[in-house]
Amino acid sequence: PEENIGSRKMEILKADLKNRLMNLDPKKSYFKKYKELINLKLGRLPEKSDHPLTIMFTVGGAGAQKELGVKIVRSLAREIKTGKIKIILVAGIRTKIKNYFLENTKGFGGAVEIIFDETMEGYFQKFNQALRRADILWTKPSELSFYAALGIPIIIAPPIGSQEDFNQRWLLNSGFGLLQKDVNYINEWLFDWLNRGFLAEAAMQGFVEGEKMGTFNIKKICFG
Repeated sequence: PEENIGSRKMEILKADLKNRLMNLDPKKSYFKKYKELINLKLGRLPEKSDHPLTIMFTVGGAGAQKELGVKIVRSLAREIKTGKIKIILVAGIRTKIKNYFLENTKGFGGAVEIIFDETMEGYFQKFNQALRRADILWTKPSELSFYAALGIPIIIAPPIGSQEDFNQRWLLNSGFGLLQKDVNYINEWLFDWLNRGFLAEAAMQGFVEGEKMGTFNIKKICFG
């Protein structure tokens, strides 16, 4: 989406990715190894991010895995309540899913945000805006896998169907994502990944190697 990229110079995408890397690489593990690459591709990083570590979780078309979203919130309850982490739960245009999330995430205030709209147009607008603030996209390997090109690392939820099996292999082989582990122990493995720079590496890999210019190329073909 153009609103997540900017012009062909990718000024919006680069500004968002700079802030994202500050959250994804708290110990500078990735930065120490790839400082030259970061400077070449993005320029100077800020002193700190402009938002807390933010995980966006999306459910499938039929509301698949909605329980997983609630489990993530409950497993990270302490970190959410102290302001260390923010969660964005994506309900799409499904009122039932929105209500399920609201019912099961009470008491967190604005630290748990739910993306919902009654229209597809309104939903996509909200989704793309929220994506700019997301540091990690947690999703089954659907068509959302391709958002890795925006420099957003994917935590891969279990795939549903052969196309998602293929997408999962593509994400893993490309280095754009990591398979989710046991959600009950998320506050162990997630922070281990962050401290070791794994998610920062996936973010930069997606940004450097992923296809970002599709919208511009389609426009060029259609409108010259």
